[in-house]
Amino acid sequence: MINLSDGGTLCPRLVVKGYNNCMFESVEQIQELLAGQNYVAERSLATAIYLALRLGKPLFLEGEAGVGKTEIAKVLSQSLDTQLIRLQCYEGLDVNSALYEWNYAHQMLHLRLLEASGADRSEMESNLFAPEFLQARPLLQAVEVSANGQTPVLLIDEIDRADEEFEAFLLELLSDFQVTIPELGTLTAKTPPIVIVTSNRTREVHDALKRRCLYYWIEYPTFQKELDIVRTKAPDVEPMLAREITAFIQELRRMELFKRPGVAETLDWTAALVALDQQTLSPDIIADTVGVILKYQDDIESMSPEAIANLLDRARIQADIER
Repeated sequence: MINLSDGGTLCPRLVVKGYNNCMFESVEQIQELLAGQNYVAERSLATAIYLALRLGKPLFLEGEAGVGKTEIAKVLSQSLDTQLIRLQCYEGLDVNSALYEWNYAHQMLHLRLLEASGADRSEMESNLFAPEFLQARPLLQAVEVSANGQTPVLLIDEIDRADEEFEAFLLELLSDFQVTIPELGTLTAKTPPIVIVTSNRTREVHDALKRRCLYYWIEYPTFQKELDIVRTKAPDVEPMLAREITAFIQELRRMELFKRPGVAETLDWTAALVALDQQTLSPDIIADTVGVILKYQDDIESMSPEAIANLLDRARIQADIER
């Protein structure tokens, strides 16, 4: 735990290789970095990441669930050999859960020990809100790691699930990366963490938050990109099966579904079919494994034998065209 004092800016200036003094000299280097972690990305996405690193700004990634937004933060932390700190957002998330909490149980124990030792009231009060009783949550952890001379990747995941009040709190953090703890003071990171903010767009995020970030929308992948992802992540899959899986998922996304399958479901389905020793798709195996790619009963019920047969026929045609 780092020391704090009232109103102080106590973080040392950080010299971080690969961030403000960015070791990446081109977008191509970012593409190589992503490819080295088996992440298939188009040049436009690599450009957005490069600029976020080069300019020291948060990167706001928006798109449907399962298209690979969260994975980018993981890939960056692995590639840069730095810590990944994740804040999973949810309805009702408050500042205490995201920033810090006081360890009340330890504070009470400390007070009883002071009472037993005969300490006076002023001594007890001065020791009650000491840094050792502060429990850092993800946002404060990111500032602390930065203050210790490292640059972590801070993932603020699914910000659209949090309340608008929490968005307002993030504005100060993303602007100055400054945290104020009333009992102790202000903590400021001279060089901020690498920040990735994701949203599934279940609601609109306020413009004020987006303005502080670089923005990129991640689409569902094209056939060729998704096929490359399948081959990269599942190198043992039969070539024909990989093409049929990709084409079937692409056709499935054209249906009116409550939740269309993302790339994560494509990869799960591929792993399931490989585990079942499948060489090619068939209507029966699709019906048996449909719960891997569709997660709502209404969607599953729409997959009648006729619908599966039609989808499979169209998928095989597309697989042949794209060959």
